[in-house]
Amino acid sequence: MALPKLQIALDNNSIISSIKTLKQVGDVVDILEVGTILCLAEGSASIATVRALFPDKIILADTKCADAGKTVAENCRKAGANWMTVICCATIETMIAARDQVEDLQVELYGDWTFEQAKSWKENNINQVVYHQSRDALLSGKTWSEEDLNKIGKLIDMGFKVSVTGGLEIETVKLFKDLKVHAFIAGRGIRDAQDPKQAAIEFKQEIEKVFS
Repeated sequence: MALPKLQIALDNNSIISSIKTLKQVGDVVDILEVGTILCLAEGSASIATVRALFPDKIILADTKCADAGKTVAENCRKAGANWMTVICCATIETMIAARDQVEDLQVELYGDWTFEQAKSWKENNINQVVYHQSRDALLSGKTWSEEDLNKIGKLIDMGFKVSVTGGLEIETVKLFKDLKVHAFIAGRGIRDAQDPKQAAIEFKQEIEKVFS
């Protein structure tokens, strides 16, 4: 089984601050996510900048697109993104339109979504989902639960590549040891560390330790 990938979420407020993070961890992590905050603050220029710095990395544009899937995805692709995200409440037509413009599409699972919806996504060749503990939920005191792990397991059994995110720390990785996780998405746990590069290295070491 392939080891889960490590993804850095660049939820910076500016291209300049994201470059500082990238210079520290870009060579260590597997996937570079131009986060929603950065996409909103700096637009497609943020994607283009990351692509210029790392021409061979997988770059994800975390647009959480809800409408105009074709246009948004086309713009992301032209700027240099391999993948992009749509929000789970988007219509299947929006998802399909976006899917056709990028190498791969991820559905962001927030709020009320159903496995019936997930079945429809899979039937339409949408193969990646992102399972969240949202930032706001974490701030309210919620943590990863057995219910979360069971839902992730069911999505994997349906054939999805499931990435997980939300307050992930190095010690969180072992919670998922029995699941075929596609990627761990870390933001502040790496970005705000005293030594971000070392934090990314330790994350990858822990992934290898748990999943080897």
